[in-house]
Amino acid sequence: MADTDAHPITVAIERRIDPTRTAEATSWMQAGTDLATAFPGFLGSGWVRAGEDSDLWYMLYRFRDLGTLEGWETSSQRQWWLDSGRPFAREERVERRTGIEGWFDAAFGSVVERTDAATSPVQQPVPLAPPRWKQAVTIWVGFFPTNLLASWLLGFVPGFAEIPLVLRVLATTLMLTPVMTYAVLPWVTRLLRPWLQRPPRSRKASP
Repeated sequence: MADTDAHPITVAIERRIDPTRTAEATSWMQAGTDLATAFPGFLGSGWVRAGEDSDLWYMLYRFRDLGTLEGWETSSQRQWWLDSGRPFAREERVERRTGIEGWFDAAFGSVVERTDAATSPVQQPVPLAPPRWKQAVTIWVGFFPTNLLASWLLGFVPGFAEIPLVLRVLATTLMLTPVMTYAVLPWVTRLLRPWLQRPPRSRKASP
């Protein structure tokens, strides 16, 4: 079974910010990004606002694996940074995403600032999640050959065909689910990344 700790992890945090202290919050969010860049395994981060008049702000950061992520999240530097923002920032929700999940989440909007390990902060738009039909194709591309190979191999197991259908399906799904989640789907999404990121062609207006 694949080591789940070895996969890059993206953390998405939703916070409510005091609208009267937007300038302080902007500097505070960037300070958190600057602190994270100094930690091993840091792969990038960004923050977005739900809207110009909204008090909902979102921060995303990504680390190489669970160990490096926890190194940042348990650090005294991050604790100091969180404490400094408590007067105007309230954490509402935290989600961790690995593998294919990053593609299938809806985009929050436009990134206000982005920083990675090699560049200084710049403005950049968040790519939209691929359309549903592309998501379906991606899953099928991984699932079909994996299921086909598993069915062929299980045909060599003596007596497997005589097992009741429900038990055969149960055994197959129990075996294939971790394989799909931790090996096949991450590989397929990397392989299809240019196609998944390709923006839809705009239709020409009729004369």
